Order: sequence, then structure tokens, then C-alpha cells
Amino acid sequence: MRRRIVYTIAVVVCLLPALVLPAQKGHSPAVNAPTLKATVDKQKILIGEPIHLMLEATVRGNVPLTWPNLDSIPHFEFVEKGNVDSTLNSDGRSYRQYLTVTSFDSGAYAIPRLAFIEGNKRYFTDSIRVEIGYTKIDPSKDYHDIKEIIEVPNPYAHWIVWIVAAVALISLVIVILLIRKKKLLKKLTAVRETPGLSPYEEALSELKELEQAHLPEKGSVKVYYSRLGEIFRVYLLRRLKISSLAETSEELIRELRRLPLPAEQFSALAETLRMSDFVKFAKYEPQAADNEQHFRVIRSSVEVLEGEVAFAETAAMAAAQAAKTAQPAATAAQPQQEKTN
Repeated sequence: MRRRIVYTIAVVVCLLPALVLPAQKGHSPAVNAPTLKATVDKQKILIGEPIHLMLEATVRGNVPLTWPNLDSIPHFEFVEKGNVDSTLNSDGRSYRQYLTVTSFDSGAYAIPRLAFIEGNKRYFTDSIRVEIGYTKIDPSKDYHDIKEIIEVPNPYAHWIVWIVAAVALISLVIVILLIRKKKLLKKLTAVRETPGLSPYEEALSELKELEQAHLPEKGSVKVYYSRLGEIFRVYLLRRLKISSLAETSEELIRELRRLPLPAEQFSALAETLRMSDFVKFAKYEPQAADNEQHFRVIRSSVEVLEGEVAFAETAAMAAAQAAKTAQPAATAAQPQQEKTN
């Protein structure tokens, strides 16, 4: 009996490596697996409230990547789909897409794992749980059935004329005050918009100070992107008279479409403005290379816009000068022609 037990143990010991090695081989991690990430700006919303979803993928080498089919997501509806933007890095290629979704089903649902295909292999993002609810109701209040409308005489009917007259008078006073305030603001703005530096010089100076502050290295990424966007918006306000400080990023992007920016520059600038929103509102942590790239995008956008605006102003001044020079020549030639006749 003891000999049989020893023999059995010896057989198991001999077969153990053969059983362990295939299992380890089957679970060995992929060497060049893509890096996938799916993030949202909020995980608890009211019914119909928008959710901003960002998909990111980084591929090593030149292996083609198939983006997931986003026709529909259970319990969610698409409000807006952005284009898939790609950036070539030293390690490979990075992809990014911004989407806006919402839901009209109350409860807790998950944005499912999204499948990416690289070569012949499928890779998945993590699922994201989202809670959808109604506006909170105070249970301490009493609720009653809806009753029929009861006609009640209005004891204040004879005061309506006086009330309307008083409201009209107050409205007139408010309009006059607003007009005076607007004129005063224009004067103050005119004085404030003539500093020692031009808008272009001021933007470059503040960008240089921001770069030397090294805010991302100190953990102040949110302050860094807020300041970066503010410098660009103030330049647009002072140089192009665009009300950029009062617009959201998407509204500003629509304004920028009308400016003379190359397509590649506009795409990079739009991505930088959207990334600023993700950092400020979704607590997204970009990499150091992304921070440097977005800084270069803002600086190059200011330089490109300044060049285009300066060229347009020079051309307009040259045309005006040519027209002014041509007018006296035409006036002098007319009497000479009459004398010849």
C-alpha cells in the first residue's frame, strides 16, 4: 500500500510541469497589446442630462486598429458623435474620440465594454456604471388629488392698471440705467484695451510665464489648463473682438471654424479646448507629453492667427492707399482730356 502511494506521488510530480506550462502559456500577456481607456465626466445624472464620453486608444507600431461600432448602446442615446482624431507618437499612434450620450431610463446601467480589434485580436475597455434618477422629492410634503378649477373673483382687478403702469415705469428706468452702464463699460473697455503690450505680445509673454511656472510638475494640472485656455481666449477678445470669455468650448470651436486656420491646426486646437474641459470638469489626468503638445498648439495658433490678421490688415491698407493715389490721378487727367477736345 505504501509503495502504491509513493508511486502515485512520483507520477503527479512528473506530470505537474507539463500541466503548468500550457496554462501559463495560455495566460501570458500580450506584448504589444493596445492601451485602451474609456472615461466619462459624470456617473450620476438626472434623466435626459448629457454625459461626455471620451475613448482613447494607443497602438504600438503600425498595426491597424478597428474602432468599435457605436450605432447604439443599451439604455443610452447618442446626442453627438465627434470624429476619431489620431496623433503619431514615437511609440506608435494614439486615437481619441469625444461623444455625448444621455438616457431616459431611470436606474443604474452600464456603458458596456467596447471592443477594439487590432490585427486578429479583440481588446475591450472597462465598463462604466452610470446612475440615472429623477429630481429629488421632499417626502415630508402633503400631496392631494388634482381638483377642478374654481372661479374666484379677483378683488385686486381695479389695481391692475396701476400695477401695469408701475411695471412699465420701472422697466423704463432699468432700460435707461442699462444703456448708461453699457456706455460706461465701453469707455472703460476702450481704456483697458490700450495697454503697453499688443494682444500678440501680451499672449506670448503670458505663455512664457506659464511655461516657466512648471504647474503640471507641481500637481496643478487643472490650474495649468485653465490658465492656458484663458490666455488664448483673452487674445481672441482683444485681437479679433470675439466674445470668447462668455462662450463654452463648443461655442468657441464653432466661432473658430470661420477663422483662417489650416484644417490640421484647427483640429489640434479643438482637441486642446476639449481636453481643457475634461481636465477641469472630469478630473482627467493627461500625460506630460500631452501637456507639452497642447501648449505648443495654443502658441502656434496665436502665431498663425496673428500672421493671418496682420496680412489682411496690410492688404487692406495697401488697397486703400492705392485707391487714394489713383483718385487724384484720375481727377488731373479729366481736365487735360477736356482741353484736348
